[in-house]
Amino acid sequence: MKNWTLFIVIVFLLAACSLPGEGESGLATPQPDSASTDSAPALPTAAPAPVTLTICTGQEPNTLYPYGSPNTAARNVLAALYDGPMDGFISGNVPVILEVIPSIQNGDAQLAAVPVKRGELVVDANGNVSVLDFGLRVYPSGCNDQACVETYDGRDGFTMDQMIVTFHIKPGITWSDGTPLTAADSVYAYQVAVDPGSRQSSYLLDRTQAYEEVDELTTQWWGRPGFIDSSYSSNFWSPFPKHLWGSLRADQLLVADHTLREPLGWGAYVFEEWIPGELIRMSRNPAYFRSEEGLPHFDYLVYRFMPNAESAISALSAGNCDLLDSSLRLDGQLDLLTQMEKDGLLKLVVAATPIMERLDFGINPASYDDGYAPGAGDRQNLFGDVRTRQALAYCIDRQEIIDTVLLGYTVVPNSFVSPYHPVASQDVALYSYDVAAAADLLTQAGWLDTDQDASTPRVAVNVAGVAPGTLLTVTLTTTQALQRRQVSEIIAEGLGSCGVGVELNYLDQASLYASGPQGVLFGRQFDLAEYAIGVLGTEPACSWFLSGEIPSAQNQWLGMNVSGYSNPDYDELCLAARRSIPGTSEYTERYHRLQQINANDLPSIPLYLRLRVAAARPDLCSFTIDLTSSGDLWRIEEFAVSPACRQE
Repeated sequence: MKNWTLFIVIVFLLAACSLPGEGESGLATPQPDSASTDSAPALPTAAPAPVTLTICTGQEPNTLYPYGSPNTAARNVLAALYDGPMDGFISGNVPVILEVIPSIQNGDAQLAAVPVKRGELVVDANGNVSVLDFGLRVYPSGCNDQACVETYDGRDGFTMDQMIVTFHIKPGITWSDGTPLTAADSVYAYQVAVDPGSRQSSYLLDRTQAYEEVDELTTQWWGRPGFIDSSYSSNFWSPFPKHLWGSLRADQLLVADHTLREPLGWGAYVFEEWIPGELIRMSRNPAYFRSEEGLPHFDYLVYRFMPNAESAISALSAGNCDLLDSSLRLDGQLDLLTQMEKDGLLKLVVAATPIMERLDFGINPASYDDGYAPGAGDRQNLFGDVRTRQALAYCIDRQEIIDTVLLGYTVVPNSFVSPYHPVASQDVALYSYDVAAAADLLTQAGWLDTDQDASTPRVAVNVAGVAPGTLLTVTLTTTQALQRRQVSEIIAEGLGSCGVGVELNYLDQASLYASGPQGVLFGRQFDLAEYAIGVLGTEPACSWFLSGEIPSAQNQWLGMNVSGYSNPDYDELCLAARRSIPGTSEYTERYHRLQQINANDLPSIPLYLRLRVAAARPDLCSFTIDLTSSGDLWRIEEFAVSPACRQE
């Protein structure tokens, strides 16, 4: 289900292939010679041999229950069991089991002015679910800007905007056991999600006033008054089989065998067996709603669990795997896979993901929360001056990182928004590698090269909030992963060329990402930190840098703004942008301005979009990775094998 902290993505891929007919190896079955004579006896036609697609994965699924926090391997299995209900792309959603994607333009999404009374739950001007009472700041109906926010005074007839979205399910879709799939199944999935026993993210659920069945194939979502959701088109709950699961409580569904290991779906394949530690087997779903199109092309589907990338690549070469999914972490094998593709041995599929690798500044460590006191043990305020942060960005050759570590397969983002997103702005401050520009900024900020030796740390002479004589030395903390070691070394070398001393500190993943106050990231105990953060859906994550997202003792160390950055203008604009409707000029303009503020203030340096890497036999058709999907196999029903799809 949808998560408000938002995965966006681009595909570097394969040309579309015409799909073959069914038969051995995915090829069309040979037909009898039409020139046969009357005297020749008719020979029986042999049925085509069953065709199996073998997918090798680097994980065993942790669950097959959609609300059980499925891992990457599990999501790839679920893609075969469930088709849709919609496919997400960077340009928007595409319907799969829905008739259309609702929008303001087609009338399936609308804003209605509704009367509200004291004591009702609404969404206030800060985006929080609150009880409407005297003194609460809210958006009255027709207002979508902080300038027109009102303080509620209890008067009668007060109205606020409420978003109502209607979803239409295609007729004729059935569960694989033949039971019709209906709106009641989607509403049942919502009811399970809202039950505390499901332990689902509460953001959307708290802001939902109702989700109900209109008729057999129609559902309707009602947001709470004041909640204008820019991701409204995704507020359809993926159906659960109410006829099969409806007798179980939400907490029972989390542990039931037929939800964890033998789920019922409506997709291209049906579950057959799970041999722990070895494989999952599926077969063609005869009730699949696209079966009249000849889909899927394979009779059987096998997921094999592999111990590592090296063994999986060997199995692909030997013909024991047809596809290697991205859970195998193939990004560490890019050199080998690139050469194998050149040799015609496989098809390499690489996509930039919505996961952004970035370098955050520890602008305000947690120790500053009770006041900045360097003499009492607080770290010197190294990054309080924006010019220092900008200078360090100029010191890092991010293009070298992409070219040498990632073989040019990804790009340098200009801001927190993916460069492939429709609202990505080109009118932002850029920080290409420029040691001279960095030196000028550091000098302006008061960090001087007193010994005229660029290889030694600069010294604070007149730096605001920093004791004179302090050396410009920092610790860069990240994980022990090989790719991060390579990247951090390039960063350290670049900073060193600018007169910034760097100590590299490598931690295990659990230590880096531990919750506050002990955790390095979420306890805000770092100088520089390299890590990755991603989004689900297509909404730009301006919330990453909201003041309210700073993890601290006051919010139980929950929040994504680990740098401690705070800018009231940014906060106000982000809240307004999140109320904007995609496709409007207001939506675009607000996100452009947010990117400009972010790129100037620079609480974090975006390094690159991380990669999702997969590989397949060279004649596999229709295998692509989309950057907004949560798995690799969103088109699995269209996969086929044909010489026509072999790359030249």
